Amino acid sequence: MHLPAPGPLGDCLRDWEELQQDFQSIQETHRLYRLKLEELTKLQNGCTGAITRQKKQLQELALVLKKCKPSLQLGAREAAQELENQIKERQGLFFDMEAYLPKKNGLYLSLVLGNVNVTLLSKQAKFAYKDEYEKFKLYLTIILILISFTCRFLLNSRVTDAAFNFLLVWYYCTLTIRESILINNGSRIKGWWVFHHYVSTFLSGVMLTWPDGLMYQKFRNQFLSFSMYQKGFQSWMWRGLTFLLPFLFFGHFWQLFNALTLFSLARDPECKEWQVLMCGFPFLLLFLGNFFTTLRVVHQKFHSQRRGSKKE
Repeated sequence: MHLPAPGPLGDCLRDWEELQQDFQSIQETHRLYRLKLEELTKLQNGCTGAITRQKKQLQELALVLKKCKPSLQLGAREAAQELENQIKERQGLFFDMEAYLPKKNGLYLSLVLGNVNVTLLSKQAKFAYKDEYEKFKLYLTIILILISFTCRFLLNSRVTDAAFNFLLVWYYCTLTIRESILINNGSRIKGWWVFHHYVSTFLSGVMLTWPDGLMYQKFRNQFLSFSMYQKGFQSWMWRGLTFLLPFLFFGHFWQLFNALTLFSLARDPECKEWQVLMCGFPFLLLFLGNFFTTLRVVHQKFHSQRRGSKKE
């Protein structure tokens, strides 16, 4: 048996012995972790397969009910309707279950990330990712307001304009990826609010390629002023604040004004750039989508408030 050497070397040897014991505990914990991970993978695969099979059977059952329902007597028809309601409820439960199970990425995420599993397996992780997504939007919105203000009032350079538009492209691309991950984890983000970020990415990309010239300078200040206004009234800032709705609708009509301005510039005999029309159409599409989607949301909230007041 060797006695530990005196002095600093002896202290190092004693520390090493403690680390060895701790390492053995780490190895055992890691072994258990890998076993649990394999069990978890098997449970995930089994649950996913069972849900897929039952969803297929439910679809077949719903189809049979739909075909035979018209020929049923009144009492049987009510029973069939009740069964249809239960089938719809079951499908909603499956949607909640699948939010915690790995799933294949959609086309967009597959193109961007490949087959990487982006499913978050706990509520805490989902809430943390959603919170980080909201913070990302807030911080980038502040940065974009400052840059657009600088470009509009302090600098008139195509280089700084290009940097601003490049940041817009990156911002909207990042939003589409993050929103796709949120949807993959059960978030119920409405279709238009996702799609309009794809349109905005395309629009920002076209603005980035627009060369400096007479047509660009005629639209530049209007676009930068609109960018400042739009970033200042994001939907998350007026959620629940009805008195700000006129400002939001004003922003929508500003998009229409941008589209009409660009269509007017496109008719100018001196207009040679294809970017003029290619920016006009996305602005028109953004106006139509934002305006009618906001109208629908306001209409739904108004009716839900009326139903709530009637119940009281």
